[in-house]
Amino acid sequence: MTLESTTGGASAAVDAAPLFTPYAMGDLELVNRFVMAPMTRQFSPGGVPGADVAAYYARRAPHVGLIVTEGTYVDHPSAGSSDRVPRFYGDDALAGWRGVTQAVHAAGGKIVPQLWHLGATRAAGAPPHPDAPVLSPSGRRADGSVVGEPATTAELDAVVASFARAARDAQLAGFDGVELHGAHGYLLDQFLWSGTNGRGDRHGGSAANRARLGAEVVAAVRASVGPDFPVLFRFSQWKGGAFDARIAETPGELEQILTPLVEAGVTGLHVSTRRYWLPGFEESALTLAGWTKKVTGLPVVAIGSVGVAQAFRGEHEEPASTLSIAPLLELFERGEFDLVALGRALLSEPAWPTKVREGRLAEIRPYDKDDESRLI
Repeated sequence: MTLESTTGGASAAVDAAPLFTPYAMGDLELVNRFVMAPMTRQFSPGGVPGADVAAYYARRAPHVGLIVTEGTYVDHPSAGSSDRVPRFYGDDALAGWRGVTQAVHAAGGKIVPQLWHLGATRAAGAPPHPDAPVLSPSGRRADGSVVGEPATTAELDAVVASFARAARDAQLAGFDGVELHGAHGYLLDQFLWSGTNGRGDRHGGSAANRARLGAEVVAAVRASVGPDFPVLFRFSQWKGGAFDARIAETPGELEQILTPLVEAGVTGLHVSTRRYWLPGFEESALTLAGWTKKVTGLPVVAIGSVGVAQAFRGEHEEPASTLSIAPLLELFERGEFDLVALGRALLSEPAWPTKVREGRLAEIRPYDKDDESRLI
C-alpha cells in the first residue's frame, strides 16, 4: 500500500501500511495506530451529550483505532466555564455518555473520555456553577492577572476525588479507558509549569513537586478503576496564548516530571505539540514524543498538525511546507511514538485514515476552519 505525496515539489511514494497495524495498549486492542484527538465543540446543551454527539463519534469510529472525546468537565464546581460543553457527572449526562459508547462500539470503535478541569482559565461567574471560585495553583493566570487565592490542600484533595469519580463513572458507562487533560494551560498543566505554579509547598518548586498533583490524580484514578483499565495523560509544553512556554527545559527535567506519573500508574502519554516533526530540545533531533518514549518506555501518542497545512491556532504563521506523511512514517519507524492523533483533519474528513489507506487522496476533504459543516 503506497500513496503519492508531495514534498518540496517532488513526488514520492510513501508506504503507509505501518500505521495500519494493530496495537495493544495493555488489554486494549486497537485496529490501527490512528487516534481521534479531543476537540471542544460545545454541542451539548446543558452539558448533556445527545444523539447527535453519539452519531458524530460513531461516524469516525470505523476509521481510527481509538477516539478521545472532547474535554468533559469533572464534577468539581470550579471545573468548567460553559453549559454547552459536556460534563461527566449527573444522571442525565452519564446516560448520554452511555449512548455515545454504545454507538461507537456498535460501529466497531474504541473510545475514552477526556476528563477536564480548567483551573485559572475559567472566567469567574461562568456556568455551569457561576458561584464557584476560580481554582488555581497560585491565584494567578499566566499573564499575571489575579484570579483568587491559591488553592488549599483541601481544595486540591477535592479535585483529585473528582477525577477519580469521573474515571469510575467512565468505566461503568462502558468506556475503554480515560484520558486526563494535563495540557494546554488547564489546571493540571498549571501545576506542571513554573510560569503558573509559584507555590512553596509540596505541590510547587522542583519539577517533581510540580508533577505531584497530576501524579495524585493518576494514583486516585488508578485506585478507582483497577490495574488494567487504560489511563492516558495528555501534556504539552505550549499553552493557549503562550506557544513558547515550556514545562521542561531539558530532557532530564522532562524525565523528572513524567516519572511520578509513570510511578502513579499511568498507562500511556499523549504528547501534544503544534508541529509533530520538530525537535523537542536543542542538540537533538528527537521530537518531544520521541523523548517521552525514551524516558518512560510507555505507549506514546503523538500529535501536531498531521494532515493539515497550518499549526493549531496558527492563522498568522507560515503554513507547513508539505502535507506529506513521509516525515510521520519516518518518525514512527524510528520508534518515536506508537500512535498518532488526528484533530482537524478528522473534523473535515471523518474517513481520513481509510482514504489514506486506500490511496483515495483526491477524495479527502481539506480542513477549512470557516466551514461549520465540519463539526458534524
